[in-house]
Parts: sequence; C-alpha cells; structure tokens
Amino acid sequence: MLKDFKQFLLRGNVVDLAVGVVVGAAFGSIVTALVADVLTPLIAAIVKVPDFSGMVFTINGSRFMYGHFINALISFLLVASSVFFFVVKPMNLLIARSHKEPPADPTTRKCSECLSEIPIQAKRCSHCAQLQSEK
Repeated sequence: MLKDFKQFLLRGNVVDLAVGVVVGAAFGSIVTALVADVLTPLIAAIVKVPDFSGMVFTINGSRFMYGHFINALISFLLVASSVFFFVVKPMNLLIARSHKEPPADPTTRKCSECLSEIPIQAKRCSHCAQLQSEK
C-alpha cells in the first residue's frame, strides 16, 4: 500500500499539479499586490476616492465593505485575462497548428496497364487505350 502511494505521488501529473498550484498562488499574490498598490490608487485618482478598500456603507450596524469586493473583482479580471491571453490563446494556436487538414479525395488514379495518371471516372486510359475496371 505504501509502495502504491509512493508511485501515485511520484507520477508526473501530481508533481505538475503541485507546481501549478504553487506558481498560481505566487502569481495570485503578485496580481493582488498589483491591484492594491498600483491599479487601485490609479483608479482612485481618476474617481477621486483615495482607497477602494476603505469604501463601506452601514445598515443597522452592519458594515458592508464593497471596496474590498471591488479590489477582488479587479484582481479576478486581471488573473482571468492574463491566463486567457498568456495560456489559453497560445495553447489554442499550438493545437490548431498541430492539426493538419485531411488530404483531399484524389481526383486521379493510375492506369492498371501503363501506370499513367488518369481521371478517376475515366473508363479508358487516354495513353494506352486500355479499358479500366471500376473500383
């Protein structure tokens, strides 16, 4: 049982997934920092609100921090767009390039007698006048 567990852990997919999760978490923290430290102040300067995270409203003593939601929404949009443009689009292009068009149906065939090219629907070879059998 321990041998099977070791084999499962050392399988390439598990290791790749672990690396992907770690890199994804690091990328998420970079995007969060970008939103909090660069984009939010830039947008706030345009909208003349100093910080989105400080945007709240209160109803019956409950605080609704919609500024944090706005920051999270901007982070999500950045992550989703970067994954789309830097991962999905290039992979789709690579996959499209690897798929080759199937060959077109042939329009000619070889004469059974002289082996010259003749149209598929020809009943007699134009080179040797041999009758052609239907295939």
